[in-house]
Amino acid sequence: MKASLTLGKVSNFIGLGFITTLKDLFTGKLEKEELKNFLRKTIVPLASILLFIGLWHLGAKSLYNIEANFKIEKALQDQGQAAAAALKTCIASGESSCQPNTLPSPSQVWDSFQSLLRDHNIISADKAAFAEKTAALNEKRISEGKDAIVYTGRPSFVDQIFRSLQTVFAGFLLALLIAVPLGVFIGLSPTLKSAFNWFIQIFKPVSPVVWYLLVFMIVKTLLIDSNEDSSFTISFISVGFCSMWATLVNTAMGVSTVDKDYINVAKVLKLGTFQKIFKVVLPSSLPLIFTGLKITLSVAWMVLIAIELLAQSPGLGLFVWEEFQNGANDSNAKIIVAMFVIGIIGFLLDRLMLMIQNWVSFDKTDAI
Repeated sequence: MKASLTLGKVSNFIGLGFITTLKDLFTGKLEKEELKNFLRKTIVPLASILLFIGLWHLGAKSLYNIEANFKIEKALQDQGQAAAAALKTCIASGESSCQPNTLPSPSQVWDSFQSLLRDHNIISADKAAFAEKTAALNEKRISEGKDAIVYTGRPSFVDQIFRSLQTVFAGFLLALLIAVPLGVFIGLSPTLKSAFNWFIQIFKPVSPVVWYLLVFMIVKTLLIDSNEDSSFTISFISVGFCSMWATLVNTAMGVSTVDKDYINVAKVLKLGTFQKIFKVVLPSSLPLIFTGLKITLSVAWMVLIAIELLAQSPGLGLFVWEEFQNGANDSNAKIIVAMFVIGIIGFLLDRLMLMIQNWVSFDKTDAI
């Protein structure tokens, strides 16, 4: 009995009652409905993942064979039987110089992921050695009022991930600071709504590429005398302008649909404008505001890749483009690694926003 209570506490701490469910499954105590829920929430997702990997493997193998046969047939037509036989032997041997350059298999993507991590460890060691080597010199330069010598080697894949996260959070913060206050005032004032409606409808569908070009025109002029790299500034401002519209529209809609009884109570209590906004309007509008913020963060993460590519900012967008241009044997696999990383981070960002929403709002939401 004591062991069972301990197990229950552990399972509650971990969440989803997973340990208890497994215990009941093997002891035959699991109810029919609980078994269905367990299968739906645990076994079905695992099965779908295995199915996805299996179909991916078969598809990659099929595409590999199609391109390999095409290359062999081409060699036979252009160079003769001996060249075709030599190419076929080379492909079968696995030598990288003659392998078909097509969709990589799951195992190739995993190998590339491990290769990128090893590369990160090497670059991190180089950075640490550089910092140690230049520590005394930099201390002297700083004491003389000079700039420190910085590491200028290429960034690793992990460094590029963190650069992209910095950019997207800076852009998201900019979007929040612009869209929420503006949305509140538009929602409270029918006159402002009429004044800004055309502006929102025209600029909301503008492409990220166009926003990037507009921001580039402005920032490069404002920073014309600066020696600093402006790619980060251009990137996060472009991301913020591209992604703020969902928050702006949802905030205005949430504020304009606040229950009139709440507004009347605020009038009876003689609350000032800002007291009314912070004590009545914003709490009532939080569900819609957070829906807009979730969409804004998702859009920011999506457009970031294209904007980083254009701005040459050393993030995931530039990584993907450089690997595409590189055309090495493992470049396709590295692009797929980046695709999974982008997707997983996007999922985690969405869950982060959901957690914050449930923390600050009375309306608790379950996401897909």
